[in-house]
Amino acid sequence: MTSPRSCTLDVPGARIHYEVRGRGPVLALVHGGAGDAGVFDRIAPALATRFTVVVPDRRGHSRSPLERPGSTPRVAEHSEDLRRLLDAVTEEPALVYGSSSGAVVALDLLARHPERVRTVVAHEPPLIELLPDAAVYRRLFADVRVTFRRQGVATAMGQFLTAVGLAGPGWRPPAPEELPPALREMMARMAANEPFFLEHELPEVTGYLPDAQALRAVADRLLLAVGSRSGQQMAAVCCTALARTLGRATTQLPGGHTGYVEDGVDFAGRLAELLAAPGDIPRPL
Repeated sequence: MTSPRSCTLDVPGARIHYEVRGRGPVLALVHGGAGDAGVFDRIAPALATRFTVVVPDRRGHSRSPLERPGSTPRVAEHSEDLRRLLDAVTEEPALVYGSSSGAVVALDLLARHPERVRTVVAHEPPLIELLPDAAVYRRLFADVRVTFRRQGVATAMGQFLTAVGLAGPGWRPPAPEELPPALREMMARMAANEPFFLEHELPEVTGYLPDAQALRAVADRLLLAVGSRSGQQMAAVCCTALARTLGRATTQLPGGHTGYVEDGVDFAGRLAELLAAPGDIPRPL
């Protein structure tokens, strides 16, 4: 297994922690939600046999602290961080995979800095503003923030995950003793990120409206992906709505919204195939 090299990059307003492993074309993996670079530990070693895999903790998450704690990073700030990171590691256009809110960041990067990108795989970006019932989700997420402030993280996360189809009623976070030792440290970091996610990231990312005109102009570099087991979960529906907006088709990746955890081997293999063969990117509808 290839061990990652840990690095930091100072950017306006934050210090970004990132990990690098492997050799070949640069592939950036961009996490979503309350995650960090560790969520890709099941796929990064396999991908590193073909790519230089670069995985940051996005600003405000885990090991990438903000200079002003309590502020809300904008999507454009996250994508500028990613651009600066790519500038630091390669002069060539890079490959980018983004999951969930990380997919929103990747879309913003592609729209504003297409020269830095060879291919973007945007996996289930939660773009609720593209949905006909967007107002319902706005109210729902506002209610989740109220729940967080009044009843705490666990209750609010359960409400959120159930509402978007990622958990069933009665969801609870796993107790540390239920987890394999290798996962405990990462899950502790993610738990520490959940207040930031609920208060700051959730309203900012879900309220983002992509620049459809800019994305249409570079649609040959964009692959919109849904999980093979995501069904009609909110984020998958949003991804399909974006595909319709851009006149594109979607493709499937193994598993659900977090297939890189659920089906790591198959997920890494399919992602590598898509990135190595851009001709497989679905054509317009």
